[in-house]
Amino acid sequence: MSLVELIAQADERGLAASGLACLDRCVPLLGGDDEILRPLWASLAEDDRDGEWGADWGERVEQARAKVATPEIPEGDASAEGEAAVLAHRMLGAVPVERSAAKLREWADACSVAALQIHRLLDAAADGASSVTSRREGRTQDMSPLVAAELRRQVAILELLSAHGPAGLRQALDLSTEGRRVLRAVVSRRARGRV
Repeated sequence: MSLVELIAQADERGLAASGLACLDRCVPLLGGDDEILRPLWASLAEDDRDGEWGADWGERVEQARAKVATPEIPEGDASAEGEAAVLAHRMLGAVPVERSAAKLREWADACSVAALQIHRLLDAAADGASSVTSRREGRTQDMSPLVAAELRRQVAILELLSAHGPAGLRQALDLSTEGRRVLRAVVSRRARGRV
């Protein structure tokens, strides 16, 4: 199943986790520490007495936003790093405070595109496609390594949550943490290359 199809079939918690995982992998571009989104992950895992998840989701979203400063990107900065940071901050700014399937689906879809685009911008190897849309639809020929790894993580997380529900959240977080480490290394390597 393609990434687009997996997002279309995901439930509310799966959509929230998918978007959150994409954002979590991009934390190195937000300027916050690695734990900034941990309360949101906890909100996904907590069920209230009625079996509903994320009773305090909106409050935790606002707290996460408050901990991250808006990036000061010099005007005219067309660097890959500057563009990637803007995309990451947009992902955080767009997190829906209201937990509705429609809003979460729209956000998860946008996060998927943004995260793939961020990885594409920062990859040293060229990606063979003109946009990430074809990648999300399953066309993976000539895909650059960093984009391929991000696509695999997105698919794996949605499949985990589809198969295991809330029990898959721990593995989804682990996959996301691994991806964050990879992106942090890429950002660090690129920074060293500019010095």
